Order: sequence, then structure tokens, then C-alpha cells
Amino acid sequence: MSISLAVPASPATSPSFAAQMETAVAQDPPETDYPLGVADKVRIIVFDEPSLSGEFTVNANGALSLPLIGDVRAVGQTATEVATVIRRHLMDGYVLQPRVSIDILTFRPFYILGEVNKPGEYPYSSGLTIDGAVATAQGYTYRADKRKVFIKHAGAAQSVKARIAPDLKVRPGDTIRVGERYL
Repeated sequence: MSISLAVPASPATSPSFAAQMETAVAQDPPETDYPLGVADKVRIIVFDEPSLSGEFTVNANGALSLPLIGDVRAVGQTATEVATVIRRHLMDGYVLQPRVSIDILTFRPFYILGEVNKPGEYPYSSGLTIDGAVATAQGYTYRADKRKVFIKHAGAAQSVKARIAPDLKVRPGDTIRVGERYL
């Protein structure tokens, strides 16, 4: 993926600042590059074919079960990539010139554990931050360490310790653990 960032030249803007901004933007990919995962719900529209269109959920096997063509692998692929695969399958003797679009309706949930008032599973919303996730879980307990959290991204083997910041993003499928503070 190539991301370019135009930063106007001024005395206050240094090359290192521009590099930091570009890195920050590159680490937070746009949702068009969002890789689908189990429990994501999508709307597939095959134009002029209402019987092939509808709302589908990525199943436990990582596939979308579609009419006529059966299971289409979706986990780890973007909506655009899945639409291309569906289009190819439909061209294989089912629809003459299929036009396919996919919208992501709901993302897989995130989980928050530890020193929050209501730990559990919550629906993900676009642009969710750690502060928003904690607010969704009705805030910190009185024992919570409000300086750091442990985040395990979907598919990762281990949790990563992260310093809490207003712009710390949560991804769909993340498990967040708020630890206990020590005096």
C-alpha cells in the first residue's frame, strides 16, 4: 500500500515531523482495506439479480455461503477482493456480466476484560478508541491502571502492552485487558 501525505513547507514543519505523520497515517489503514473476519456481516448486491443479493455473515469456516456458487472464502480479504471472486464465480455460467458490490454492515465485536465495570463483548463501531471502549464498558473500576492496557489483536498470539492515549485505536476482534494498578 502506498500512502502519500502532503505537508506544506514551513519553518515549523520539519522532515522528521512529516515522516512521523506519514507513519501514523500508514498504521491506520482506511476501512476500504479492512480484512474481513469471522462474524462480520456484509450486504452483497448483484445488480439486476435480487435472488443473489442479500445480507450474509462470515461463518466460522471463514466463508460466505452464497446462492448458486456456494462458499466463498472471505477471511483476510477485503470487500473488494471478495466481490471480484464472487464476480468470477458468477461469470462461470450463471450470470452473463455480473456487477457485484459489497458493503460491510457490522464488524466483528471487540472484548474488554479486567478492571472495568462491565467486562464483556461489545459491538465495534468505526473509529473506536480505548477511551470509547472503556466508556462502553461503563468506565474503570477504582482499582484500574489508567495508564496502560494490554491489547490482543484478532489472530495475534500474544497481547501487547500499550500506553493509554486519546488516539489509541481499537480494531474489530480485539481483546482489551485493563490491569490492576499497584500502589
